[in-house]
Amino acid sequence: LWNSIRPRVLPPRIIDEKFVPEEIRILKMGNQKFVIFEIYAPSARYVTLAGDFNAWGGTANGVYNPNIDRMNDDGEKGDRVKGDGIWTIIKVLFPGVYQYKYVIDGVNWILDPSNPERIQNGPYVNSILRVK
Repeated sequence: LWNSIRPRVLPPRIIDEKFVPEEIRILKMGNQKFVIFEIYAPSARYVTLAGDFNAWGGTANGVYNPNIDRMNDDGEKGDRVKGDGIWTIIKVLFPGVYQYKYVIDGVNWILDPSNPERIQNGPYVNSILRVK
């Protein structure tokens, strides 16, 4: 029973800047918002965030780059608890509608399991984020 209990991870959401580390806070320009993305992937070696806001992790311009928007499970840069299996990244984004996926270990591109909003984009289905 205990092995089947997963922590509740919320969909991407705007967070108050008081919860944003200084090295991320200084990147904000104009009406940009701080958006936190989280995914529970306890067996992952690394997780990245890919979307239309970062050229799909580099693939729109060539090859996937595992260093673009690498998420954290180290208790730093917005991640709350080191090693809990919840990977986190805080992005600075302008208001708009964005498509994204999580990339597990550079191979598995997955929809956001905590976000039911999706869109078909050609042969791909992507998660949707609305920043207001």
